Amino acid sequence: MKEILIGQKQTVESEVTEARLASTVGSGELPVYATPAMAALMENAAATLLKGFLDEGETSVGVSLNLSHSSATPLGMKVRAEAEITGVDRRRVSFLVVVYDEAGEIGRAEHDRFVVGAEKFLAKANAKRG
Repeated sequence: MKEILIGQKQTVESEVTEARLASTVGSGELPVYATPAMAALMENAAATLLKGFLDEGETSVGVSLNLSHSSATPLGMKVRAEAEITGVDRRRVSFLVVVYDEAGEIGRAEHDRFVVGAEKFLAKANAKRG
């Protein structure tokens, strides 16, 4: 793992499609951007940012996500998540992630990821099968 720099930022974009609606994913009944879809976009922005600091064989896994979803977004609108590194404690990296649609901010989260060895992590997970 390379030195991780606080203040680095990354933006990822998406579109509110049928597959990302609350009524489709089961997180609500209305055809608006689902909170689980927003959470996935937030994690994607942070993981994409962190990837640039990782060595071969390393990856990151999300370990916490404290989010608020403050505004509904309709089908067809574009959304973007902006992740910023706010802290580093050995292999734990903290982020602030803010999500916007075309009309303004729709959510924000504090998010932590842990840098792990991909093969070792998967081996441990697969060992649960017995």
